[in-house]
Amino acid sequence: MMRSMFSGVSGLRAHQTRMDVIGNNVANVNTVGFKSGRVTFQEIFSQTLKGASSPDSATGRGGTNPMQIGLGLGVGAVDTITTRGSLQRTDNPTDMSIEGDGFFICKGGANDTFKFTRAGNFGIDKLGNLVTGSGLNVYGWQALKTDGSGEFDTEKPIEPINLYTDAYRNKRIISAKSTSRAQLSGNLDASMEIFTGTGTPPSEQMFSVPMTVYDSLGNDYKVDVQFWKLAATADGSEWHWEIPSSSGEYATTTASGSISFDAEGIIDPTSLPTDPVTFEPDATTGTGSFDVTLDFSKLTAFAADNSVKPQSVDGYPSGSLVSFSVGSDGILTGIYDNGQQQSLGLMAISGFENPAGLQKVGDNMYVPTTNSGDYKAVKAGSNGVGTLNPGTLEMSNVDLSKEFTEMIVTQRGFQANSRIITTSDEMLQELVSLKR
Repeated sequence: MMRSMFSGVSGLRAHQTRMDVIGNNVANVNTVGFKSGRVTFQEIFSQTLKGASSPDSATGRGGTNPMQIGLGLGVGAVDTITTRGSLQRTDNPTDMSIEGDGFFICKGGANDTFKFTRAGNFGIDKLGNLVTGSGLNVYGWQALKTDGSGEFDTEKPIEPINLYTDAYRNKRIISAKSTSRAQLSGNLDASMEIFTGTGTPPSEQMFSVPMTVYDSLGNDYKVDVQFWKLAATADGSEWHWEIPSSSGEYATTTASGSISFDAEGIIDPTSLPTDPVTFEPDATTGTGSFDVTLDFSKLTAFAADNSVKPQSVDGYPSGSLVSFSVGSDGILTGIYDNGQQQSLGLMAISGFENPAGLQKVGDNMYVPTTNSGDYKAVKAGSNGVGTLNPGTLEMSNVDLSKEFTEMIVTQRGFQANSRIITTSDEMLQELVSLKR
């Protein structure tokens, strides 16, 4: 009878533990990135009253099974269920969720250890650091490869992501870029009158295309590319182009030439300019000359209105950071007030061989254990980790209907074990009552 009482006590303790886990799951039903827990029971030591015996073929006696009495149950495991929770759209640029496996990598300081989380409710502090809600730095890569590809060097150690500045560059401002190529497209009116004189023709015999070019400091220069018709035969037409110098702003060299069109109005590729136009800004601007290659390959000469315009002109002035966006590959892209964009950083994602083996340390954070495996920082969407879903948050994976069902089962199990204790007590009472 005492064995049954102690078995009932073990059942009460185990079901209380299960209820504690269920209560924690329900309490965290709206916690971002929370992973629910699950309790499983196991039988504990059994008392053997009689061992097993084998059959004896000589005497014809059969074998017997062991005779054992169980001594209750215990908690076998408290598992972390790592299934993915549902997504909540927030449209906040610093909110992120992971589509698939993986964890964000965070760290509180130089003396802290790396921690990992599925909760992507990040923010930006006044220094431009990407941080968690509790102030931990979010880690990734900021150094670009030296081959000029513009890709991040993921072979380097990860570092805290800062959107404003880092050891390599000032991201608040994007540097100016001088113009190096200008492509014009459109039509030159084949019905224009041929200019046979010298110098610059009158406006009715000339078509001017305005465009803007920039030097290495970002100073802009308004440039006119002028076209007029020189000759026409049954085999096609010839046109002159020219970029006049602007007094006080810049001078140009190799800024004129001729292009030819065939009888179908298609430009002759051999007549396209090959030498760049050199712009020499005024010395007081503080910068030197720059070359611009002109591309007229998209021009035509049909009997239609003049429609030539700049299609693609590179170069731009300096700009200030106004906003940023996050791609599914984890690249943070800065958007500047001059219309340009540049990469600011790359989020690092870590995968584990056994995510359920991670240890919870609070604040939605985990740390590795000997059974989780070591972390390895990789780019989102590679090496088995998922891609990022910006502007969303992964919610808790707690299923309330399942938890309430488990709660009912746990409550009934607790009641049943309490009945064991009550019944054992009544039996002991009857035993004591034999002597009155």
